[in-house]
Amino acid sequence: MEQIKKGSKLSMSKDLLQENIEKLKELFPELITENKIDFDVFRDVFGDEVEEEDEYYRFTWAGKAQARREAHKPSTGTLRPAKEESVDWDTTENVYIEGDNLEVLKLLQKSYAGKIKMIYIDPPYNTGKDFVYKDDYKDNLRNYQEVTGQFDEEGNKLSTNSDSDGRYHSNWLNMMYPRLRLARNLLKDDGAILVNMDENEVLNLHKILNEIYGEENDLGTIIWDKRNPKGDSKGIAYQHENILVFTKSKEAFLEKTVLVRPKKNAKTILKKAESLFKKISESSLEEINKEFSQWINSKTEFSGGEKAYNKMDENGNVYQSVSMAWPNKKKAPQDYFVPLIHPETNKECVIPPRGWRNPSSTMNELLDKNLVLFGKDETIQPRKKYLLSKNMFENIPSLLYYGGSDTALLEDLDIPFDTPKVVEVCKQHIGSFTKENDIVLDFFSGSATVAHATMKLNLEEKSNRKHIQIQLPEHVYEKSEAFKAGYKTITEIGKERIRRAAKKIVEENPERAKELDLGFKVFKLDSSNIKGWDGNPEDLEANLWDAVSNIKTDRTEEDVLYEILLKYGLDLTLPIEEKTIEGKTVFNVGFGALFICLGNNLTNKVAEGIGLWKKELAPEMCRVIFKDTGFTDVEKTNSVQTLKRFGITEIKSI
Repeated sequence: MEQIKKGSKLSMSKDLLQENIEKLKELFPELITENKIDFDVFRDVFGDEVEEEDEYYRFTWAGKAQARREAHKPSTGTLRPAKEESVDWDTTENVYIEGDNLEVLKLLQKSYAGKIKMIYIDPPYNTGKDFVYKDDYKDNLRNYQEVTGQFDEEGNKLSTNSDSDGRYHSNWLNMMYPRLRLARNLLKDDGAILVNMDENEVLNLHKILNEIYGEENDLGTIIWDKRNPKGDSKGIAYQHENILVFTKSKEAFLEKTVLVRPKKNAKTILKKAESLFKKISESSLEEINKEFSQWINSKTEFSGGEKAYNKMDENGNVYQSVSMAWPNKKKAPQDYFVPLIHPETNKECVIPPRGWRNPSSTMNELLDKNLVLFGKDETIQPRKKYLLSKNMFENIPSLLYYGGSDTALLEDLDIPFDTPKVVEVCKQHIGSFTKENDIVLDFFSGSATVAHATMKLNLEEKSNRKHIQIQLPEHVYEKSEAFKAGYKTITEIGKERIRRAAKKIVEENPERAKELDLGFKVFKLDSSNIKGWDGNPEDLEANLWDAVSNIKTDRTEEDVLYEILLKYGLDLTLPIEEKTIEGKTVFNVGFGALFICLGNNLTNKVAEGIGLWKKELAPEMCRVIFKDTGFTDVEKTNSVQTLKRFGITEIKSI
């Protein structure tokens, strides 16, 4: 039985630096000497491809090298389950994590690498007033405990990044760089990241995204016109924000994703048309169309494109009439001049001077589907019938016009929060960039708008997208409405908002809500549950005297269970079954993929019970973990032999 000790791969998050060295070694083994990169050989291999001039194109700032190294440093922390704050713990696949997102992103590297379809964040804008995370690259976990009040150490509180600071932009970049770098690893190859940003740091943000994700993977920037110019501006009054969009691989993204959004009022138009068409026995089609057109034109909220769908055919299909003429100045190929025969006169219709818009094969398809609108005779040029039901989506433009806010929505939920993201805008983008069963991650969760938007979208589309929220338990201001309402931290607000939004969905859609996942599992960042894993030199003496019990006294078996899941790279929402075997609790993770028993005074009979359970479930692979001090040496040896008899060979202890 192999013991997992401090420094082993299973005692910490993924070691990204070592992983990259191994990849380099695989490609160019001659570059690696005693697990170090020999840069003299590197120069020999790559020759002119190595940049060695003092002046070349690059983006740098004070602290960048350290920020880059930090993105590759593993974490020894863990995420502790908080069932009492969760909703539908046993069934939900959504996750809410309370902690510093730098450390949390490191801890998710094994379990969620390459699994996230969409990252959607609204980070601090660096206005000089908003919060910037205080990173201490020597010990981020201890720094997190200090700034969140777990340690009462003066001078380690959250603060603003004043624009009078000499490293105003550098501070912000050092905060963002390692987080964006770690986030990239979590994306699927066809995944995308969307980042909201205002004018203060958008240029710098774009440069670091270019560096981390690659210029070739820049999908573009959406300009969100909020229709509300900033009143405190001393120059141009900005009324827009930017949403920068990058993919992990543009080629993979475009291969699997059709980047469109629903036409905003298409469903409303079709519903109105359906109600009007029911009067066809009482009114003529001409009269119905006149009423329909008047209704369309009266809707100021409809766009010009939507207002073009102002007619119904004899079957009640809503359409717009589109020219069939060749759109360019030059003539079309000869195949675009094939005559159309008018169905009433049996004569050839007038062909546009530069030809038809479509070749003859497409024109025949349109005729077969009754999508050609003929005039009263052949002298009037035919037009194409463009059905709304077949064109419910449109390309995502670079301009987004949405001037509303969610103040009323949050007031309705009785959630006090300033400047939240807008649910409708988030919902629109989540709908465009993801599909059924995809995971959406927000590691600057704030009031949990992305979680709210995901639930609403699942309701509307009858889908099952999942969300992961990460938020620092930042203290709210004592004079704020949130504090007066009893909230002490941003995370309390976010969790309560998800609960209330879910409750409202259930109240308004009781039947549909039964099929939705409206719950979430709460986890909280902390130091390792295992004394030998947490890497804190200040605890060395205590550990020496307390080596008999290597699990911290204030930690539960479930705390240790979820740390093992993280370090093994297993999903935090995997199904977990509990069974008592010989008086000891045994956890079965992922239908027999992993068995964990952390009891004391274990005997060979426990191993026998695990083996029988494994035989019943018949998993493709199976691993077992015990507490190292749970056995006597004799029972440990016998248990290993028993498990091997059931085909279980990967047996470890902590």
